[in-house]
Amino acid sequence: MLAQKKATALAYLALVVDDPKISAARFERDFGLPRRDFNCGGSTVPVISVGTTALALFGQADPSLGPDPKKGVHHLALGAADPEAAARAAGLPTAGSLSKGLDGKAQISLAPAATSGVRVRFTEPLGLAPARSDIVERIDHIGVASADNRSARATFIDRLGCVYESQQTDSEVETISENFTSDTHRYIFHTRPSRLVGSMRVTFITVGDCELEFLQDLTTDVSADAARHDAAGDTRADRSAIARHIAARGAGLHHLAFKTPDIAATLGRLGKAGYRLIDKAGRPGSRRARIGFIHPAALGGVLAHFVEREEL
Repeated sequence: MLAQKKATALAYLALVVDDPKISAARFERDFGLPRRDFNCGGSTVPVISVGTTALALFGQADPSLGPDPKKGVHHLALGAADPEAAARAAGLPTAGSLSKGLDGKAQISLAPAATSGVRVRFTEPLGLAPARSDIVERIDHIGVASADNRSARATFIDRLGCVYESQQTDSEVETISENFTSDTHRYIFHTRPSRLVGSMRVTFITVGDCELEFLQDLTTDVSADAARHDAAGDTRADRSAIARHIAARGAGLHHLAFKTPDIAATLGRLGKAGYRLIDKAGRPGSRRARIGFIHPAALGGVLAHFVEREEL
């Protein structure tokens, strides 16, 4: 029997938020996750432990992020005892030289053009203990707006040592029917040709104790719908969100998802706590899951959702 390949370690996921202190307090109070503050280039960065990894909360003005960072999921940091050697072993071009990151740990960034638009850094491990709460078990996945899932698979599996998990295609088809009822000519039923309104190829690649979810829009001949955060989503809306992100920012990190044991209880609890919910009840998601999004304003500008699903 072949030994299972060990997944690459995820040291932390960087989020850019309106106010790191406020977002950190929400993760502590409402999500029940532990916090620790780290120094990074003279700034204090709150770090939230979740599963075997962590969320590092940066403000938009933090100089360690590079020029003009946008609110949302900014970069992921892969753990490596020797970041420079790990970058050389991956055979991917770097963006700059070795520098100091969280807690003065050595880090080096890869060129996003070589990693499917995903900002990736290698960093020395932070040494945090695993953590979970009654509503958050770990990060379920990190969503990526992808222009080419084949290229992403080659980079993250062959070069960065991540592990293939699964792939699926999500599609939404619209069918319009007409009914003609006459008191003389009886009933006639007519169905118009079906129309594809949304389709995505979704590829999951394991990193640490979660997955990268690469979302590639397959409906290039269908215009994207307007952005909405006031109604529950569906495949058409999710596909439109990815299309808009690619058009505005290019390929790259898009959203964050937490694994929860009970989606109904979690959404109900957050709703009572004053969180604005996009999905007020769980809806079907990838990998036979039930999912529910919360409004980006709840976490300082980060789009996030919860996932309830069985482990295979």
